[in-house]
Amino acid sequence: MRKIVPLLTLLCLALTAGCNQDNGATGAFSENNSATLVPADPDLAAIYNRSCRSCHTVAATGSPLTGDRAAWAPRLEKGMDVLVDNVVGGFGGMPPFGLCMDCDAGQFEALIDFMSTAGRAAP
Repeated sequence: MRKIVPLLTLLCLALTAGCNQDNGATGAFSENNSATLVPADPDLAAIYNRSCRSCHTVAATGSPLTGDRAAWAPRLEKGMDVLVDNVVGGFGGMPPFGLCMDCDAGQFEALIDFMSTAGRAAP
């Protein structure tokens, strides 16, 4: 019985070791930071809220968090044309058109630009 208690303690420590991590967010950036960001333009904010927010504010989705510049940097290196093509065709877990079937390339670019920078805090 004495051997079981230390083993159970180690097991509990191992299982909870990742509980305070950001699940893929880089550095000090977190879901809480991401959730406070919204585009300044009301039309873009409406698109972002209905099509982008649900994935790009949740680290568990594997999407780069809105405002997490470090997570977006390697994607931006590919160029905006590649990123827009990825949105239109779907990429990884992202569905085609990023759930915005009525968006055009300019709107996708504006959304990518917003999400890849710090944006602005919601009022």
